[in-house]
Amino acid sequence: MAVSRSALKKWEKVREFALGMPGAVEEFPWGETVAKVNKKVFVFLGVSDGGYPMGVTVKLKDEAAHAHALTCPGAEPAGYGLGKAGWVSIPLEQKGAPAAELLCDWVEESYRTIAPKRLIAELDAR
Repeated sequence: MAVSRSALKKWEKVREFALGMPGAVEEFPWGETVAKVNKKVFVFLGVSDGGYPMGVTVKLKDEAAHAHALTCPGAEPAGYGLGKAGWVSIPLEQKGAPAAELLCDWVEESYRTIAPKRLIAELDAR
């Protein structure tokens, strides 16, 4: 499955943004790329090798952001019961997929939901 250039560019931008958050680290559990803070995942980035459709999964506690994310083409509550906790999977290759800037906003919200207060304070001080 070939990955579209625009989806890959969005994915790379979102990954770079996520890893720029205070205390963020990249790990590869289950053969998937994730960004963690304080040993907890705040964004699932999937795989970039074309083995699966490209997408990101974020935790959105803000009701408006959560509802907005679910209106994106192909978006759905995350599997494995994570959707019940506010996690949303958003495909990047669908026509009408959100822009990288909006995805980064959602990654930041997800980070703020997961990160300890001291790291959120560090982010706010930037």
